[in-house]
Amino acid sequence: MAEPSSATTTLAQRLARYAATLRFEDLPPEVVHEAKRRLIDSLATAVGALPAPAYAKVKRCACRVSSQPPASLIGGGQSSVEWATFVNGLLIRYLDYNDTYLSLEPAHPSDNWSAVLAVGEAAGAKGPELITAAVLAYEVQCRLCDAASLRRHGIDHVTYGAISSTLAAGRLLRLDSERLSHAVGIAGVCNIALRQTRSGELSEWKGCAFANAARNGVFAALVAAEGLTGPAPIFEGDLGFFRLVTRQPFTLPPMGGEAENRDGFMIGKTYIKYWPAEYHSQSAIDAALQLRRQLQGNIQRIQSIRVDTFEASYNIIGKYPQAWAPQTRETADHSLPYCTAAALYDGDVTLETFEERRFTDPDLIRFTQRVQVVHDPALDARYPRGIPNRITLTLDDGTTLVREVEFPRGHAANPMTDQEVEAKFRRLVEPHYGPEKAQAILSCCWNLEQLNSVTELMRLLDKS
Repeated sequence: MAEPSSATTTLAQRLARYAATLRFEDLPPEVVHEAKRRLIDSLATAVGALPAPAYAKVKRCACRVSSQPPASLIGGGQSSVEWATFVNGLLIRYLDYNDTYLSLEPAHPSDNWSAVLAVGEAAGAKGPELITAAVLAYEVQCRLCDAASLRRHGIDHVTYGAISSTLAAGRLLRLDSERLSHAVGIAGVCNIALRQTRSGELSEWKGCAFANAARNGVFAALVAAEGLTGPAPIFEGDLGFFRLVTRQPFTLPPMGGEAENRDGFMIGKTYIKYWPAEYHSQSAIDAALQLRRQLQGNIQRIQSIRVDTFEASYNIIGKYPQAWAPQTRETADHSLPYCTAAALYDGDVTLETFEERRFTDPDLIRFTQRVQVVHDPALDARYPRGIPNRITLTLDDGTTLVREVEFPRGHAANPMTDQEVEAKFRRLVEPHYGPEKAQAILSCCWNLEQLNSVTELMRLLDKS
């Protein structure tokens, strides 16, 4: 089939051609290094989530399925490629501790790693192929997030993830651009997720939503690999993505590795989380901890807490009444008032902050009631470049303390060092695997381009 001319090329065809032609040799050393950092961080958050009841539930489902070829589950066991994508994706996402990208649409692009690992293992991919597929997925998802908002129309960000994971999976399956384009059509037509996942009291599905999108993306790539055709044009059609989902057409700029590209690859513009909470709260946590140190821990003096925040933060984690008395872990880590109060009250925000015994503690809940969240339109223009949160404490003598943070630790403008990423990894992994095995996993990831088989890495992550 002849390549379409630039005048008639659809967006799906363009993405497919990009996915088919991006080479490991196109990736600068710093991009390869960032991919390794993101894999280390993603495996850390996945291992940290192994005790989660949601993981046990979905693993029971996955272990009822066998396939040829199989794919490995983090923590042990095997299932189909699709189910491995779902289970491992749940683990990566569950703690809300994996990386983030903020733009017109927010996202967690490290969610794509579950598809990369599962399909990479089944396809016999080596390290350079894994890195290329991951960088590709980051590139596509982040560019789509730059192009148009989904949440403004009540659509969840994981809708873009179905497309990025499809292309990563198809690349690992070595599909040509024609079959990749069909895979995008299949993924795009049947994976429109509702934003209700993140509204009000949140459920365990919050941690499953992208895992499901990635699983469906893998499915689309697998059936396209067998020659199944998909609807087109999926974006530009009269009942397509532009008309019904984004409600506006868009084009994507030159992407990383393309000759006309001037702004590099997107993976380095994503943020590794320093605290295990929804990203818009990171700067509020940072500011709260600074104020607590200023008070020398004397929080009894605090009479009221005001958080001035920007539109995205207010509407995602700052406006729901449930945020002031969360009943689920998912609501707690998506609560701007609770995360701010916990930072002030406890002097840190850790995984324990989101255990039921902590977020239902009567004293902490009473303290959380002192928080007022206010949307300050003057802060909106600084987002998504930064995430400005300003905290004002009113003390018992009427004095006020104010602290504002725009670029918390881990933000692309204030990145974590390799040593900090490793420290986060050890903090999450060593309690489950011990220092020796944690070091072996780290070594494997830092030398990812030398990996001969994904199974080698997955064996290190087997607890059985």
